Amino acid sequence: MRGRRRGTPDQDRWQRHDWWGVVIDSPDPKAAARFYAELLGWELWKPDEMDDTEAAIDSGEGITGITFHLKEDYDRPVWPNAPDKQQMMMHLDFEVSDLVEATAYALERGAVLAELQPQQDVRVLYDPDGHPFCLYAATG
Repeated sequence: MRGRRRGTPDQDRWQRHDWWGVVIDSPDPKAAARFYAELLGWELWKPDEMDDTEAAIDSGEGITGITFHLKEDYDRPVWPNAPDKQQMMMHLDFEVSDLVEATAYALERGAVLAELQPQQDVRVLYDPDGHPFCLYAATG
């Protein structure tokens, strides 16, 4: 990408300036960040500096993270899509080695299993804000 300096694998991650991630709307960014931090085993990004408008998690490796941004008029998405309903704009996929164990862990943290499960090796769940996310079994 023009205007973006790429770091190198041997460079200290905190000295790099090519971080990337996604930003997800939420009615409660801190709660969303805590949910995904627990689910993924990631760290809250600067938890002492979090306010009510934004929170983030950091993978602890590399240069990626997820930010949650306050959207006061948040409207939960509907999945599968339905006419005249808020459509899902994106979803997160996470590869897991034990689908049953990972699904149970997500449910214990507050996720909800979607009624429709279109694939045997994938579990569609909703986070506490209603965003769909998928856990899928590692193959090979």
